[in-house]
Amino acid sequence: MKHLKLRLVLLSLFSGLLLTLAWPERGFPALLFIGFVPLLRMEELISANRERFNRFSVFFWSYPGFLLWNALTTWWIVNSTGEGAILAVVLNAMFMSIILAFFSGTKRRLNSKPAAYLALVCYWVMFEYLHLNWDLNWPWLNLGNGFSSYYKWVQWYEYTGAFGGTVWVLVVNIGMFCLLSSEVARWRSSENQIPRKFKISLFRYFAISLLIILPILLSYLMYYSYHEKSRPVNAVIVQPNIDPYSEEYSLPPMQVVSRIMNIAGQAIDSSTNLLVTPESALQQEMWENQIETFESVLLVRQIITKYPNLNIIVGGSTYYAFKPGEKIPHTARKFTQENAWYNRYNAAIMVSRYPALQFYHKSKLTPGVEILPSYGPFGWLEKFAINLGGIVGSLGTDSVRKVYKVIDMPPVAACICYESIFGEFFSQFVKNGAEVMCIITNDGWWGNTAGHRQHYAFAHLRAIETRRSILRSANTGISAVIDQRGDAHDQTKYWVPAVIKATVNANDKMTFYTMHGDYIARWFSWLGALLYFGSLAMWINRKRIRKS
Repeated sequence: MKHLKLRLVLLSLFSGLLLTLAWPERGFPALLFIGFVPLLRMEELISANRERFNRFSVFFWSYPGFLLWNALTTWWIVNSTGEGAILAVVLNAMFMSIILAFFSGTKRRLNSKPAAYLALVCYWVMFEYLHLNWDLNWPWLNLGNGFSSYYKWVQWYEYTGAFGGTVWVLVVNIGMFCLLSSEVARWRSSENQIPRKFKISLFRYFAISLLIILPILLSYLMYYSYHEKSRPVNAVIVQPNIDPYSEEYSLPPMQVVSRIMNIAGQAIDSSTNLLVTPESALQQEMWENQIETFESVLLVRQIITKYPNLNIIVGGSTYYAFKPGEKIPHTARKFTQENAWYNRYNAAIMVSRYPALQFYHKSKLTPGVEILPSYGPFGWLEKFAINLGGIVGSLGTDSVRKVYKVIDMPPVAACICYESIFGEFFSQFVKNGAEVMCIITNDGWWGNTAGHRQHYAFAHLRAIETRRSILRSANTGISAVIDQRGDAHDQTKYWVPAVIKATVNANDKMTFYTMHGDYIARWFSWLGALLYFGSLAMWINRKRIRKS
């Protein structure tokens, strides 16, 4: 028994190590195709020795591997919050182990390996889909993201989104495991038919190889046959490199804005259509009800007087005081001295020669920093919000992915920081009419670690899914232009102030994924629910038959 337990923990840890070595931005994603094989072997050993284990054993023995994977790939969260890092790593590993345990239970009840392995794919997809769509979301390690540095392998994401990659990884892992298991069993058998065994093995390995190689070949074909249509937009991107810990929220707001605008001034000319600045560039506590009275806005406005056809996207922390009769959302805060309410936002603001500023409020909020259950019986959780400067606690959001009204250029939209991880969410800006996309972010919280590099790499996938050019402005980290094939141009270096002057092409064509979103996740989720409840029904029926 002791020897068996050692095998289980080693198999679990081996999976964790393989998945870590596969992960962006320096890993090799081909390892994803075998990353779950040791875990599947671990589950098989537990199932084969069921009398020695209890119903929680698969959860217990898979947990070390998932914990290792989470810790080695997302440890950098500790740079901004130690408590948040521990929670993210521990809880996410726990969720993954629960999924494997659900698969093992379903396999036992169905008594059918093909149906059980289909259930595994469905359950894992359901888990990733949940992680995209609940308040405490953390989809960083969704398997489809694993190809973000090798984006030429997954050009077909324009049809499937990142969930196509998740299904691909899981199906190949299951195929690999079944192949290796059958080969081991066959060679251990007493039959002495070596030539026949060799031919069967060759065919099976060839089939698995095709399952890996054909999607990659198709992707390269799509990559080299894709050509952008010329619809030029002249843009300037600013990376001001303001230290988020020691400068951004302590320097006078006007000094911060002046630094950004001085850097931008090196590249702006009369042909520039769009200036993109990073998240939280304006750090005055600005009330949207009186936005034109704030010095930061007036300073930005001065550039428009010189270049009247210029459109400027700038990040800022804003507040809004609700008027009498307006609906009060659960994120609203009450003024201490009067019977009135206000909301706080992480905003992307469009400044142009139009009289009114246009606001988009970040709507996929960072758990623990920008969102916590803060209403009703959960209000006490608000005190655990992580303070990274600026606005702290649950923020207000927008219900619509807004596209800006612009001057003399195709429609443009901006998503803010963490939102760029969410494929379907990102595509909704495009579905609403955006022909050029911007990502504004502040990646300095994590230091010069894999965190900001992984975040940057995910943008390749968003460009492919939507076939939109992306202008990425980071306070510090990696700013760049990403074209419609996912290729990056003019990448900046970490912790170096920079300005990018580039011409990108707008695109008004909708991809299949843009039109249909995460349809794969929805289909597999429904199928997973049917398999789970079907397995329960079969188990109950068998118990009833035994009793009778």
